[in-house]
Amino acid sequence: MPDPDAHPTPTAPYLTEGPRTALRRFSEADAAEFTARARESRAHHRPWLFPPERTHTYAAYADTLARDPAREGFLVCERGEVGEGRQDGAIAGFININNIVLGGFRCGALGYGAFAHAAGRGLMGEALGLVMELAFGPLGLHRLEANIQPGNAASIALVRRAGFRLEGFSPDFLHIDGAWRDHERWAITAPAAKAP
Repeated sequence: MPDPDAHPTPTAPYLTEGPRTALRRFSEADAAEFTARARESRAHHRPWLFPPERTHTYAAYADTLARDPAREGFLVCERGEVGEGRQDGAIAGFININNIVLGGFRCGALGYGAFAHAAGRGLMGEALGLVMELAFGPLGLHRLEANIQPGNAASIALVRRAGFRLEGFSPDFLHIDGAWRDHERWAITAPAAKAP
């Protein structure tokens, strides 16, 4: 568990900031906090999500996000005096853009997760708005997709609030937790993107 008296200090500058959240890149120095939060959030994430819970798996994950041109990874950090043992800069979750294809498609697929201490506080909604601004601005994307298992009501509510539309259903879409899982396909395109 992260030391509640320790003041998180971002190891990388924020890329963009909202009233309660800011985005920055993953760094090696985030391994201890990220993995501790992932372990604390295991019950919250399962069966939907399996973020790295050990330093060595975090290192490989962060390295892939940094080196793969088809991925952009963002840590969602809390801003301001947030209380309950958390201070400015604490990691609340993450949002990644995966499978980025440019050219005539200019699309990426979202992967994201809130840590248990941040769930239900509106932080991920604000952060998703910041990611959309980056995606449809500097990253030059036209479309973002979110593929979500039908029973993941919180994730569906997040993208619905952000203006994503349901485009379809894909049986046996992704192999997660030892089985092929059905997913709903949600998407948003740049002209329809809402400001945070």
